[in-house]
Amino acid sequence: MNNKVSVPFMLLGILFNVCLIAANLLETKVIQVFRLSVTAGLMVFPISYIINDCIAEVYGFKKARLIIWTGFAMNFFVVLLGQLAVALPAASFWEGEEHFNFVFGLAPRIVLASLLAFLVGSFLNAYVMSKMKIASQGKNFSARAIWSTVVGETADSFIFFPLAFGWIIPWRELMIMMALQIVLNTIYEIFILPVTIRVVNYIKKVEDDDVYDTDISYNILKIKDI
Repeated sequence: MNNKVSVPFMLLGILFNVCLIAANLLETKVIQVFRLSVTAGLMVFPISYIINDCIAEVYGFKKARLIIWTGFAMNFFVVLLGQLAVALPAASFWEGEEHFNFVFGLAPRIVLASLLAFLVGSFLNAYVMSKMKIASQGKNFSARAIWSTVVGETADSFIFFPLAFGWIIPWRELMIMMALQIVLNTIYEIFILPVTIRVVNYIKKVEDDDVYDTDISYNILKIKDI
């Protein structure tokens, strides 16, 4: 596999970043799903894990590492711009200041929790996909996609909720929210799995490649090694 960036890889990377940024913004609204209260970010956030699965499966861990760090950088950039916009004085005729600040004026602990949970969850997802692919010799993609999501989502939830809402929301409620997040995102993954399989097979055919991560470094800081 060479170091050139193909069109499918570029499009997956763009979609990955858009989903992450959209999820962060949508997290500010709580919606009702079958009498369960969840954030609107649940609509789009699982898609980032599905894209992560596709990239790790087709292009390998090194390319997934690049995309994950890109997503982190873009998220940080949008949060930074949002904080700057909140800090700037509003025009005298502007009436939407309170609502704007509600969406973009995230508390520092929530920003930290979100970014850290994203990094750990995404890298664990890609790592599990990579290792299971080698162990299974490329078979059982469905099982790999599901289990990598379970591991990634579990890590994400166990980091984000305690850091963001610990000692604010009762711990019993936090545990319910964490479990709900893991279960719903996994169900989402299973439900959309037929589409994921078709996308992965199509990309493999277009790229004429199927990477196995043998003899690579899983050091997440080796961004230049693509």
